[in-house]
This record gives sequence, structure tokens and C-alpha cells, in this order.
Amino acid sequence: MMQDWNAYRGALLERVGDLAKKSPDVVRGMNVIDNAAAKTGHLTPKVHELIALAVAVTTRCDGCISVHTKKAVEQGATVEEISEALGVAIALNAGAALTYSARVLEAHAQLQPA
Repeated sequence: MMQDWNAYRGALLERVGDLAKKSPDVVRGMNVIDNAAAKTGHLTPKVHELIALAVAVTTRCDGCISVHTKKAVEQGATVEEISEALGVAIALNAGAALTYSARVLEAHAQLQPA
């Protein structure tokens, strides 16, 4: 096992609670942002969580992976749906590397000869 995700999530949320006591406005602001994304209701909560999982993978956030995996399952996401969302994240992350590689080559082409 790589990680005990349930224990990790519990410890993480406890530490976030500690931060909320010391910096309540920061945590409150984070909650406002998170809730605002779902407020329009254009996406189902399940789709919202599948997107959150794909973003969690591309940003390499274990806390987000733990929390949003649980939320996705609570919203009815199957392992097949989660796997498809992860496939999109993998494709885009590799695509991002390809895109940024093109940017490096462009930056190199714009250098003045020494």
C-alpha cells in the first residue's frame, strides 16, 4: 500500500482545522471559492468531483486526491468514470508538456545570436 488514504484524509482535515483556528479568513475564503464553483448548477456534483480529481492529479495534490476521491464516490462516481477522468488528466498533462516544449523552442528561436 502506498498510502492509508483514510488516515491521511483524517489527519489532513484535522490540520486544516488547526489552520482555520489560526487563519479563519483564509479557510473561509477557500470554502467560498469551492462553493462558488458549484453554485451555478450547470454541472452535476459528480461531474464537479470528477473534474476536481483530474485537476488534483495534474497538480499533484495528495490532499485533493484523498478528499475528492471520497466526494466523487459519495456522488455516485464509479471506478470506471474515475478512471476515464484520470485518463483525461493524463492526456492533458502530457499535452501540456508538449505545448510547453513548443514554447521553449520558440523562446530559443527568439534568442539573439551571441
